[in-house]
Amino acid sequence: MAITRDEVARLARLSRMSLSDAELDALAPQLDEIVSAVARVAEVAAADTAPSSHAVPLTNVFRVDVVQPSLPAEEALAAAPAAQDGRFRVPRILDADE
Repeated sequence: MAITRDEVARLARLSRMSLSDAELDALAPQLDEIVSAVARVAEVAAADTAPSSHAVPLTNVFRVDVVQPSLPAEEALAAAPAAQDGRFRVPRILDADE
């Protein structure tokens, strides 16, 4: 089943696209190739094939999580513009009743 130039023109009208004659002539064989490729995939897909979310296996690319000493609180707070009771002090963004 080949997609014709007239079918491409009809699709263009339905999608409110303005295509030139050269574009219609070029798109017909391209769309036909796309539809043929999708049809070939549909032929291969079988009921006994398990669904998968990825075509290739996934590999974890993250480093191993290793516990390391962190920056002392006093040193972190030393660079803060404001600190109070061993914590960063920031402007209030919510009302007291929220």
